[in-house]
Amino acid sequence: MGIKLYYTTVTASREVKSRQAEMMRILESKSIKYELVDISVGIEVRDEMRSKAGDPTAVPPQLFNEDQYCGNYEMFSEAVEADAVEQFLKMA
Repeated sequence: MGIKLYYTTVTASREVKSRQAEMMRILESKSIKYELVDISVGIEVRDEMRSKAGDPTAVPPQLFNEDQYCGNYEMFSEAVEADAVEQFLKMA
């Protein structure tokens, strides 16, 4: 599968939870298939997400197309506003 959403099931942050839920809702509303990758299963997965994103402090949610970094919540939100989600996800 191409699109990967790195998220976490273990967070005390309401903001992270709500951003993850919103990204999932928008992807589903646009019928975009994606794979969930839970960074809370191990530090290796979190480090992999940060390495691929090129940001040692990156927090979920983060989107990738295969191993190509697409962006974080703010970038995704801007793409939604501009009606450019497919381009943002490098699908078009």
